[in-house]
Amino acid sequence: YDVAFDTFFTRLAADGITANNTLFVVTSDEGDHFVGGTPTPADCDGVHIPCTYDQIGEISVNLTGLLATQAGITTPFSVHADAAPAIYLDGQPGREDALVHDFARGLAALRADNPYTGVSEPITALLAGEAELRVLHMVTGDPLRTPTLVQFADPNYYGFAATPDCDRACVSLSPGSAWNHGDVAPDINTTWLGLAGPGVRRGGVDGRTWADHTDVRPTVLALTGLHDRYPSDGRVLFETIDDTVLPPAVVDQRALLTALGRDYKRINAPVGELGLSTLAAATQALEGSSHARLLQTDTALDALSARRADVATRMLTRLEAAAFAGQRVDPNEVAALQAEAESLLTDARALMATK
Repeated sequence: YDVAFDTFFTRLAADGITANNTLFVVTSDEGDHFVGGTPTPADCDGVHIPCTYDQIGEISVNLTGLLATQAGITTPFSVHADAAPAIYLDGQPGREDALVHDFARGLAALRADNPYTGVSEPITALLAGEAELRVLHMVTGDPLRTPTLVQFADPNYYGFAATPDCDRACVSLSPGSAWNHGDVAPDINTTWLGLAGPGVRRGGVDGRTWADHTDVRPTVLALTGLHDRYPSDGRVLFETIDDTVLPPAVVDQRALLTALGRDYKRINAPVGELGLSTLAAATQALEGSSHARLLQTDTALDALSARRADVATRMLTRLEAAAFAGQRVDPNEVAALQAEAESLLTDARALMATK
């Protein structure tokens, strides 16, 4: 990869395209989780010493077969196969329907004999129903596209739908794919973004700034002096932009705006603090036996989602006005917005303690 990038940028430079006159943005859509056995030789690193694997590939699981054989669940459903399979129950039962809760509990209880370790283990790490999907920004304007449930599996596993039995093995290795993604796991959710060009601060590797893909667009607009009519979901990464490009008011309030932007991401990013806290609470309620607890949690998630939408909108309005109109922010108002965000996070964490 290093050689390929070097060749690419060297060719561009030969044509007069460099970071002195061109903005470069390079990133990956997500990280990948490697699924494989112990490599040989023991000191291989895949770069200087090649690795050989006797076993390699994601662990594919037939959810239909496992549900029928382990939980006695034969409810018809379809699946968007993935490491985080989206599950659609036939007839679109409501989220509080007992059928949905029973199905979720069956998913949570599924186990598989890991082909790599031989150990029987749960395959479901986290679960989200409609209420939590709304918090995670996974509900669109088309109700037919909203899954009944999303099963965020152990990142070694890949769920699909097949026959409602295990006459053909319900758990098997898929050597053709050794990299899982789309799930909730640190190595998947943590990736990188590279920026270089006019107006970009030369800061080297920054492991402190929390950003996601939605922040790229407004940052590029700010760096290029462009505007469009679409509202942003992300925020300008003030940390990456040189003083000469930013409005004077932003330069003067860079630290204040940066702090506001970081709190905005804590509550609005799907794998930010709010998203991960509520996902844990949603999982606990879905896999539990109390239907009353599930209803209580879903109601709380609805309220958190509405509050988050309100405060996040007000935060983003201030951030955009500063970045694109040069408007100063009121420190007292910023402090109040940050306090609202902290209150949201506190309430989200408290959901885990609700019995």
